[in-house]
Amino acid sequence: MCPAPHRGGRPTRGARPVPVSARDVARVAGVSVSTVSRALTRPDDVAPETRTRVLDVARGLGYLPNPAARSLITGRTGNIGLVVPDLENPFFASITKGFHARARSFGYAAFIADSDEDPAAEPELVRNLAKQVDGLVLCSPRGPEEVIAGMARDCPLVLVNRTCGDVATVTVDDHDGVRQAMVYLQALGHRRIAFAGGPRASWSNARRLSAFRSVGAQHPDTELVELGFFSPHVSGGTAAADLLIASGATAALAYNDLVAFGLLEGLRRRGVVVPRDMSLVGIDDIPMSGLAHPGLTSVGTPLVNVGRAAVDTLVAMVRDPTAPALHQDDLPVQLVVRGSTAPRRTAPAHAGPG
Repeated sequence: MCPAPHRGGRPTRGARPVPVSARDVARVAGVSVSTVSRALTRPDDVAPETRTRVLDVARGLGYLPNPAARSLITGRTGNIGLVVPDLENPFFASITKGFHARARSFGYAAFIADSDEDPAAEPELVRNLAKQVDGLVLCSPRGPEEVIAGMARDCPLVLVNRTCGDVATVTVDDHDGVRQAMVYLQALGHRRIAFAGGPRASWSNARRLSAFRSVGAQHPDTELVELGFFSPHVSGGTAAADLLIASGATAALAYNDLVAFGLLEGLRRRGVVVPRDMSLVGIDDIPMSGLAHPGLTSVGTPLVNVGRAAVDTLVAMVRDPTAPALHQDDLPVQLVVRGSTAPRRTAPAHAGPG
């Protein structure tokens, strides 16, 4: 007599194990097959107690849902994607961390792509990923609005650090961040403040530069100096250092922390001591900011929370495609004061050994 089929546990010697099905999980858990499906693919749609029971039974029986079969039934892949300009930039790495953790909590696999700061690469990446995901988050895209609008027609799309018509967005409060930095520098007695900008095509740079001008206009006793547009990396800040020294400013706000690090290095090479001779403020408060010497005063941006908020917005769109696009705009920021800022000296800054 042939041995009886064995479901779950150790199979009988010589018998081929019979795969556990969703129907088996439903029978043991005392729920319907559709409830099992929702508990595994849309856990928020199931009562917590029921969801826990289904998941416990599924684990106990060794149930492994077939992603391909689920995709055919639901029309969904169980994947979401993120496109960033530069994964080596700690700003985007922190957003990616929040994105990945939040995606996993919803039961999604996360696909990550890097456009290498190339606006022309963004549409191709989105087209390729759109075939494999249920929706995409596009972080700090550099392309023009008409191109972004076209990408939003390819699949559900959420923008981070960018707005474009009715496309869903997640942004931080750049204006308030710049305001906090400027008010603090003015309180320290600085009346000639420079701005070392980021890439010319950067939406965030345009917002921060606009805020710099706006806040400065409210304080006629403060003179503003715009140093120009620079690479958003340490090299950009190094290139801006000599211009900062020549400007006569006693304090500077950098496009981001990496540019501020470059300024720190460039000033050091010229014999300008921070913060004795020059105060510096960055934006983003990436993890290395507290490790710099001196520690970098920076506008703290909730980067991990930005990644999480982007996933929440995207999942809401995927679950209800008819709902209006969500806009989580102007997430709060906070100035973090460290050793790179100090009261203005009355004597001029030392501009090098010569």
